[in-house]
Amino acid sequence: MESAPAGAASSVSTNRNINNRVSGNVPASKTTLEQLFSTRSLKVTLEDGVPVAVIAVQRYLSDKVFCTDQPHDPHDSYTYDLTVTDGVWRTRGVLHRSLNRLVHKNTLRPGVEIRITGCSFVYNEQRLGQGYICIEKVQCAAGARSPVLDGLKDLGCLSVLTKHGMENVGVRDDFPLKMSSKHYLPLWNNEDPEGEQWLPQRATPNLVLDVSRITLLCDLESSLGNARGGQPLLVRVIHKSRLRYYGKCDITDAKKKVDYPYQAYFEVADQSGAMSLVLWSELCLDWYHSLHVGAVLYIHNYTVRDSYTNRSRPQMEHHCLRVFRSKEISLNRRNTASVLSVVPQKNLPVQWGLPDVAYKFTCRSELENLADNTACDVIGLVTFVGRVQRIRCQGDKGPEKFWTYRWVHALDGSSPRPFILEVFSSSQPDVFHAICPMTYLVCTQMRVCPGVGSSAPFLTSSCETQIFITGSHRGQPYVCDPRVKDFIRWTKTLEDKAFLDKTLVGGHYCYPPAPPVFTQPLQNGSVPVVLVAACDLKRELETLRYREHKRLAVQGLIAVVRYVQPNRDAELSCGEAADEASARTSGTSTARSASEHRDVGHTKNGTTGQTAPSGVATSPITRTTVPKKRRAPGSMSGSESDPLDTGSTSEEGSVESNPDPAEPNQPLRWESRDWWRQRQQVSTHLCGDGLQQDSLARGFSFEEKSPLLRWSGLPSSHWTPDQCDQIGPPVARPGYYHTTILGINQQVALDAAFCPVTSSGDPRAEGLPLDPHGNSLLSCLSAGFLCPLGDPATPDLPSPEEVLETAGELEGAHLLCVLDLCHLGADRVEVLLHKVYPVT
Repeated sequence: MESAPAGAASSVSTNRNINNRVSGNVPASKTTLEQLFSTRSLKVTLEDGVPVAVIAVQRYLSDKVFCTDQPHDPHDSYTYDLTVTDGVWRTRGVLHRSLNRLVHKNTLRPGVEIRITGCSFVYNEQRLGQGYICIEKVQCAAGARSPVLDGLKDLGCLSVLTKHGMENVGVRDDFPLKMSSKHYLPLWNNEDPEGEQWLPQRATPNLVLDVSRITLLCDLESSLGNARGGQPLLVRVIHKSRLRYYGKCDITDAKKKVDYPYQAYFEVADQSGAMSLVLWSELCLDWYHSLHVGAVLYIHNYTVRDSYTNRSRPQMEHHCLRVFRSKEISLNRRNTASVLSVVPQKNLPVQWGLPDVAYKFTCRSELENLADNTACDVIGLVTFVGRVQRIRCQGDKGPEKFWTYRWVHALDGSSPRPFILEVFSSSQPDVFHAICPMTYLVCTQMRVCPGVGSSAPFLTSSCETQIFITGSHRGQPYVCDPRVKDFIRWTKTLEDKAFLDKTLVGGHYCYPPAPPVFTQPLQNGSVPVVLVAACDLKRELETLRYREHKRLAVQGLIAVVRYVQPNRDAELSCGEAADEASARTSGTSTARSASEHRDVGHTKNGTTGQTAPSGVATSPITRTTVPKKRRAPGSMSGSESDPLDTGSTSEEGSVESNPDPAEPNQPLRWESRDWWRQRQQVSTHLCGDGLQQDSLARGFSFEEKSPLLRWSGLPSSHWTPDQCDQIGPPVARPGYYHTTILGINQQVALDAAFCPVTSSGDPRAEGLPLDPHGNSLLSCLSAGFLCPLGDPATPDLPSPEEVLETAGELEGAHLLCVLDLCHLGADRVEVLLHKVYPVT
């Protein structure tokens, strides 16, 4: 008989009959982790599964990508370790590659409950006491929070459960289970430091330095080739870059394998000028957090190399220093280990002649006068911070990478208009995810990007951008800058309560707006606008990763427009909304596996539609009743008629159901007169869930600060008890227009929500070209807002009935539709119609 696993309770002996099952099938009653680990079989199948809570999801680079191992994404280059608990024990296991998509969609995340229905135990044949459990099949409980975590306040009280012969697995939680990798990456990007191996800022001891024999940077510039530095350097850090991770897959040569493939650039200066310093590999773990801007370094055992020219550099004209470009200082632990020390500020005599850190703070009132790509520093009081989103790193031939970013509005008192900031992750995850309204935000080395048309310019991060918020300003060199002092004086004149009432968090936001005239190809800010065929939309939607944002353009017609009344979420489910949006359509339902994601949430067949009563169908605006029965998810097909489809068309191009005077909030609707015929030819109808709660910004309050930051940020790789806090009830959903876009070849239809800007208080109003228009539906779709865009407290806007009265302009109009797509987790995909261009 096999002995109990290390740390397992003696009660396991009562279940030894499980070990006699050669097939590895565990009885349904045996559903705890303890009993699962007591089986002798290396491969186990469970009918009901082991219910566990996920408490950590950790990512690291795979050794090799097996492109034939379906159904995983062949571009996925990473492995995921899961830590799970049944409330008594916790254990770590490797997620099978075929289940990586559950992490990509944020279906499998810390805090949720899963059932492990299939697993195997894998021993490391070349190391004693090493191995892991591979989790091969799971059932996810629709993203529900696990009841196992109720009342669990201290994860450290959970005993680690391992299998006999794998006792060394649970020793270090920050060490990947597949021993070829030495550290974890952050879950959503590659730039942030992750794990306890990254040392915090080191204390600066009192040092006795001999500065009588030091080398000046100007002397290094004249060195030939790569040379080992002789005398030490004494320099000040004046710029700091974010981390660069350069890990690669399929490295078979052990000599080329780097355990910590990181690199970080610093610009350092002495009295003779400035030069780049690059920190490599393990030294990044030891020193990256300590080498902050303004720090003074004393360096031994460095290497002088020819500078790598194909990289970004900070703009340094305002430092008034001579900049040496041909050489750079390299610090590495290999060969002769580099030695560096941070000199305490109190030990810095003036006679050393080190230059001070200089800044180039720009007021908002001066922004329009700056040339494109000019670098500047800004300080402002945050009024709006958008949700964290991701875009794919383009053109990288290595493992796929995502950049994380968020949009921020900040006022500095010099103008009523805010800075519009596109802030990318700067290897400061604690600061980046803590940006919130009412905080003083400093961003350095931001680059000026032009607006589109008459829209305002905005600022985007560079590789050298550093961000600071309230709580991290103390001791920074910029605190004595005159522009910073002017800003602080302005903030003291504000009334906090009135200012707080105008602040917002999260929701959909993208800048700049699409240009007045579409050109192909189009680069709209940091997000390229790709013109795709309608038949490719399904693939584009399916390949979206969690919080990935894409902006696409598709040619087509708008066949149906339905106005969805405000605050109807409780009355109209997302499934019914999709049915109503594709009223009286025909098709067959093809159910998909519960483990697969769905097209924009799901695809549906419409069921509503009745013959319009005589004398009613005289207006292109019609009212339809909410369908009483929903159809099963599936794809629309024109090969089969819907037995409930008995509607007829009116001459004005509208379809109407029998209005029920007793039913409130009947939606307004316009439908093309050709839709009844065109829908018969539609092979795929990608139906969305309408306007999502995650698409709407929320008012900020300090009482809800923590849950609001979690809601608008990205999930942590580890569950903590404070994640139980929930944000308040759903925000009031505004009315919006639910559109059905028919591809130009009339084979594919897509539902998209159009939510026009109706108030100057909406963050999306900032930067819009507010040229007046006639408030026709087509002009609203083209401009993105209703006229006049005034004070939110006194709106004077056309009614939805008046807007839809003009929908006849869309009849047969060839349009180019710009769509914003964002994956919101699990099977929820945000599909918003941003703008249309008439094609003439």
